[in-house]
Amino acid sequence: MAGTSGSTLQVELVAADRLVWSGTASRVIARTTEGDVGILPGHAPILSVIIEGVVDVLTEEGETWVAAVDAGFLSVANNRVSILSEHAEMSHEIDLEKARQDLERAKASGENNDEAEEAVRRAEARIRAVERAS
Repeated sequence: MAGTSGSTLQVELVAADRLVWSGTASRVIARTTEGDVGILPGHAPILSVIIEGVVDVLTEEGETWVAAVDAGFLSVANNRVSILSEHAEMSHEIDLEKARQDLERAKASGENNDEAEEAVRRAEARIRAVERAS
């Protein structure tokens, strides 16, 4: 297996303005432009584009951490996983009711442009993150 620890992943989830989550994990799942990708220790190196969605991290202790992310990048090499996104929030940081209101507002705007579609996808990702974590 690649890396020094062999059985764990060093994970960093980074937003443009802060480190959102960092730690060791036994599995990471993220949504890329090609679909969901699962990362386990020893995974081959990859660099991929992620889309608005949910990142699911299973820690060594068996805890699940879920985050909502915007588009960005996923890098895997030597058991190090870096997820870089303009915006990212852990599920426990998300106000579910506000996310639902944001989704309704984005849908009701009636605009059919990239910005409106991005707002809908972001709100849906935030809601999925909270629902998956609960």
